[in-house]
Amino acid sequence: MTDTERELEAAETAFNQAMVSNDADRIRGCITEDWCLVTPERGPVSGADVLAAIASGILGHDTMTKRTHLMRAWGDVAVVVGRGQNTGWFRGAPISADEWVCDIYRRVGGDWKCELTQLTPVIMAKQPSADGN
Repeated sequence: MTDTERELEAAETAFNQAMVSNDADRIRGCITEDWCLVTPERGPVSGADVLAAIASGILGHDTMTKRTHLMRAWGDVAVVVGRGQNTGWFRGAPISADEWVCDIYRRVGGDWKCELTQLTPVIMAKQPSADGN
């Protein structure tokens, strides 16, 4: 693993831990001012709206794990793709997700900050067994 990959993995870990803390200020430290969350349900959601929902208790996370599958960096811009699972609540109702997560990072003042997060639900086609079924 390269130094850049280690830095990106550390940024991902910090971002996940911040999300589970449900502390909007801590999350803000992991993202750029223009961070955007792109969801299958609503499309692009501004970082300000996500942080407001977390700060007000409308949205919260209990768990968040991610396994990185791909990292690419070009100077001060990088992409990290992983499979993530999380649990929590939205408007008082329990939520859980198994999704592909694509985070775009930008190096700001020497630190990697997330610029955009794209979520895609995991939908895996059933693989045929050895007998073709």
